[in-house]
Amino acid sequence: MFDRHLIPLIRSPLTRLARPLCRAGISANQISLTGFAIGMLALPLLAFGLYPLALGVILLNRLLDGLDGAVARETRITDCGGFLDITLDFIFYAAVVLGFALAAPANALPAATLLFAFMGTGSSFLAFAIMAGKQGIENPVYHHKSLYYLGGLTEGSETIALFVLMCLWPAEFSPLAYGFALLCLITTLTRLWSGYHTLRQQGHRER
Repeated sequence: MFDRHLIPLIRSPLTRLARPLCRAGISANQISLTGFAIGMLALPLLAFGLYPLALGVILLNRLLDGLDGAVARETRITDCGGFLDITLDFIFYAAVVLGFALAAPANALPAATLLFAFMGTGSSFLAFAIMAGKQGIENPVYHHKSLYYLGGLTEGSETIALFVLMCLWPAEFSPLAYGFALLCLITTLTRLWSGYHTLRQQGHRER
């Protein structure tokens, strides 16, 4: 929901950070893999209740996730890079939730509920991106992305805000997880409706 407003604001500073990396010969994929490795440290840190440290690696992972895209735009956006980026992102999101589940037995059910909700948002997002690519549908908002970004209430910005809140107030994990799962459900339903009708209209135009 907020991605379309935040991305234009952070694009310029990320580009300034990316240019020295480009000159040093560091590729977008190298940044993606480094960010993923750092982000996965959140799993054991959360499991052992080291929430401030976990928050630090989560934020560093997100910074590098923004930097890999900035480097790609300065050099060359590739399908393999986009594939790597989105796949590692989804694994990272799931790892954070798993870390909270391991931290306390009481977190298991809300964590499972949130992961279930993530399946809905992730599958609807990726399924539409595949079909939009086949149909040649362009996204006027995220035209700089390597695949079609179908919006919703719960996008990247909202997910990171959730993780920050969970790390700052781990005792409130359950209500935060259930509340966000509900927003994810709404996002999934709206994506199913809008995605289906968009593809159906596209099919009618091609007849």
